[in-house]
Amino acid sequence: MIEITSQHDYERLDVFISEQLEITRSKAQTYIKEGYITGSKKLKPSMKVSEGQKFFAELPESPNMTELKAESVEFEVVYEDEYLLVINKPSGLVVHPAPGNWSGTLVNGLVYRYPEFRLMTNRLRPGIVHRLDAGTSGLMIAARTQNVCDELQKRFAAREIRKTYLALVHGFPKKHEGILSGPIDRDPNNFMRMSVVENGKPSLTGYRVLWKMNHHSLIECRLFTGRMHQIRVHMSALGCPLVGDVLYGADDDFNGRVYLHSWKLNFEHPVTHENLSFKQKLPDDFMIRIYDII
Repeated sequence: MIEITSQHDYERLDVFISEQLEITRSKAQTYIKEGYITGSKKLKPSMKVSEGQKFFAELPESPNMTELKAESVEFEVVYEDEYLLVINKPSGLVVHPAPGNWSGTLVNGLVYRYPEFRLMTNRLRPGIVHRLDAGTSGLMIAARTQNVCDELQKRFAAREIRKTYLALVHGFPKKHEGILSGPIDRDPNNFMRMSVVENGKPSLTGYRVLWKMNHHSLIECRLFTGRMHQIRVHMSALGCPLVGDVLYGADDDFNGRVYLHSWKLNFEHPVTHENLSFKQKLPDDFMIRIYDII
């Protein structure tokens, strides 16, 4: 059985479940109606979800999550102490198990290297306090104890952790720098996409152009909110989709590699209160793509 806790409010349960399990909304509705998703009361797909609300999923095709497979998975640890890790995630690595990806994920690698991750209450995402898309590379944090996990999740929700990304995009933004504020929610015409929509959730992305060449730009992006696919959506709405991001308008497909890199992380340690700052250089495949453009 998988425990799922909401980090903020949702208008509909089926939307929340689809995001958390990375399944279609129609499949989430089926799971809810057939009783595979349970809570403290009878559930309906259309019910609202409150921050902190807990649900439990026991999916028909899922493995026993109490026996999460420990596997040797390639990823670099750039910092560790007894409370947390800072990881350099390679592009192509899925962060946690979900339907269609029950093995070979970062979480499988974490329980292989650090058995204490099995002690977390969230069997699906032990220690995961934020997420990078599979195609995105770079820095992310994982907690090694449940108390630290809870505290870091609160800090991410409160936007107290500074995250800076590098994005390689098509085209040139009209302004050298600015803040993109289009509200984001699920695209009503394509469930796989997010979109800037009138009644979406408030979303803020700061950006600055680092260089422009041959119809491409390298952009520094800072997240002030944490919506799904936020940088990808905002840059696409600006007319500058990320290289490789066919879902949001790019015409070049690099086998799922979206040229987005989690470059910098700055945060206060939740236990020692030390100010921690990390910067991770661009991986080789990203640099090769830049050289090809130049």
